[in-house]
Amino acid sequence: MQGEASTIRAVVRAVDADGAHVEVAQGGCGRCHEKGGCGGQHLTQAFCSGPRRYYVANDIGVQVGDQVTVEVAAGSLRRGANLAYGMPLLGLIGGALAGKALAGDAGAIIGGGLGLVLAYWLLARKSRNSAVDRQTQPRIVARHAPASEAAPR
Repeated sequence: MQGEASTIRAVVRAVDADGAHVEVAQGGCGRCHEKGGCGGQHLTQAFCSGPRRYYVANDIGVQVGDQVTVEVAAGSLRRGANLAYGMPLLGLIGGALAGKALAGDAGAIIGGGLGLVLAYWLLARKSRNSAVDRQTQPRIVARHAPASEAAPR
């Protein structure tokens, strides 16, 4: 089942040959109140008080200062959150269980730590591979006129 892509408004702060650095005033996609929303905006407000900057694909040639809409592929936010939270947790628990079976309580501590390190290594490797996949990378889909240009005189 394919879902709808998430979009968010942002301002372009820098551009290069492959993409653009955009600044988002609010955290998350802004769909916390909708069915299926993850509530990520509430989490980002707890840990980040200022605007956030992200690197996104610039397929339409925006310039610094442009107001844009950024699109994130359907399901990629949920998959990313599941990986970021689930993989380290599974590594910790799996390593602790294996260590306990092999060497008791001391083995559980060491196994949990090794499982956690392994999970973070796998997560970093997967993140590097995902960064080059243009299908899952956030991208700019629209440029918006500034408020001063949009209103007729």
